[in-house]
Amino acid sequence: MRVRDEAAGTRRLSRRGAPRHRGIRRRSGLPLRPGLVLPRAAPASLLVVAGIVSVQLGAGLAGRLFADLGPAGVTGLRLWWSAIIVAAAGGRPAVRAVRAAVARRAWRDLAVVLSFGVVLGVMNFSIYQSFARIPLGVAVTIEFLGPLAVAVASSRRPLDVAWIALAAGGVLLLTDGGAGRAVHGGRAGPVLGLSTEAAGVAFALVAAACWACYILLSRATGRRFGGSSGLVIAMVVAAVLVSGPAIATAGPELRRPAVIATGLAIGLLSSVIPYRLELEALRRVPARVFGIWMSLEPAVAALIGLALLGEALLARQWLAIALVIVACAGAARNSTG
Repeated sequence: MRVRDEAAGTRRLSRRGAPRHRGIRRRSGLPLRPGLVLPRAAPASLLVVAGIVSVQLGAGLAGRLFADLGPAGVTGLRLWWSAIIVAAAGGRPAVRAVRAAVARRAWRDLAVVLSFGVVLGVMNFSIYQSFARIPLGVAVTIEFLGPLAVAVASSRRPLDVAWIALAAGGVLLLTDGGAGRAVHGGRAGPVLGLSTEAAGVAFALVAAACWACYILLSRATGRRFGGSSGLVIAMVVAAVLVSGPAIATAGPELRRPAVIATGLAIGLLSSVIPYRLELEALRRVPARVFGIWMSLEPAVAALIGLALLGEALLARQWLAIALVIVACAGAARNSTG
């Protein structure tokens, strides 16, 4: 998860002088008081790249736990830590917000934030299931179709149809002849009659759809709940939602101190650190430029997958990733805001 301008107020950045961004969005918008001191001389481009690397390092570290915990167990570990972190930062206002909504019978508001939490949980669960079956770079590239679709849907420029076509061509090329198998898949395998690779692609597409819904629901949540309350509520809902599969899959392994510590590291790398880096970057550059830089993530994911997980990609898959990157950058460049 990364910075979002609609994520329950965490990226209503106009309050802090940074622009809203309607292009490529991320999934880590944790409502934390900034605690990471950044050098003022650090260029914005370096901050964005560092944030991207941090997220994918977290994903790579999670991949190394799949053999022990399974993807569901790792999802639970990450979301539990994320919920603890956001609750520590904004738990009391969130409780007050829920009580106020119940007192005024704002059931629609509560339904929106609960839906936000369900989407957040399913998104994380699905992408980790995908990571366990197909290479990290392939899964992240497919997942980027979600925010790309939202960015293009919010535009009326005919050129954006070309970006969708280019991205679709990239995904087809990516999966032509098989997406490849994840090296550290652990217990992940076929699902509902789909092969392991096909299931990985399917889970990545579900994650993409959830990412698109996340953007829309976070916007709706931000309008209904002030500050970071909406995201805190949603994060707790997501953590509860995945608890059953996580405990059933990982069981007593989740109590090992080393596993707990690794889960905290995944939470920091995947959420806290990139949020702070990207928040600072958004204060320094236009959102359009930020979106273009963020489009580098599929390539970074592929490199992290190679370095940490030994997931080598074919030449056609690198070409496919490049096509999706160009499509995402083009859509972000043409987006407003």
